Amino acid sequence: MKSLVKKYRKTILFLVIIIFIIAGLLDIKYEGLFFQLLPASIQSFLADIF
Repeated sequence: MKSLVKKYRKTILFLVIIIFIIAGLLDIKYEGLFFQLLPASIQSFLADIF
C-alpha cells in the first residue's frame, strides 16, 4: 500500500484538491455551511455571481 501511495502521490494530491474545489463551489451555489459563515456583504456578492 505504501508503495502505491509513493508512486501516485501527485495524482492523489491533485484529485483531493479538485474534490475540495468542487465541494467549495457547490457549497456556494447551494448556500451551504461555509456560505452561511461568510459576512452578509460577501454572501450577496456571491449570490449575484451564482
